[in-house]
Amino acid sequence: MGDVFSSAPESRAVWEALPEPVLEAVGRCDAERLEVERARVAPRLRERIVKPVHSVADRFASWERLVRRMETGRPEGDDGFCPISAYGNDLDSRDSLDEVMNTLPAAAREGTLGTLLADLDARFHAASVPDPAGSLHPWTRPTKEHARLPGRWYRRPLRTPWDD
Repeated sequence: MGDVFSSAPESRAVWEALPEPVLEAVGRCDAERLEVERARVAPRLRERIVKPVHSVADRFASWERLVRRMETGRPEGDDGFCPISAYGNDLDSRDSLDEVMNTLPAAAREGTLGTLLADLDARFHAASVPDPAGSLHPWTRPTKEHARLPGRWYRRPLRTPWDD
């Protein structure tokens, strides 16, 4: 597995400075996520999975990478490939951060993690425009029903960062 913070320097910087109580709370979230991910595989594979694929750090890094791609209009990362389906995955990942943040202590929500998330959200908003018709919905498959989707699902990038 590669560096979770690849192409996500702001998330890396915040993570490196998180206080121990916040890291412990994040660790508890990751432990719960690990059990969810283990439950989805055959018993013989469960013990091989030692870290969640969708850790809290990974979700922050994914959201930062999407925002950076939208700001520049080009893919970032090791291979420079970004399919349109990644947009929906990143929006789903961002949605899950709301749930995670609600379980973390106030020190996380009101501290650097909360600040990072608010900053990335503001940058997402600045790099996107309203899309009330949902022109991207045929390519993005949210895990929630459309009636309950946050407003970010009804925005599209000013510059499309995916490969056509």
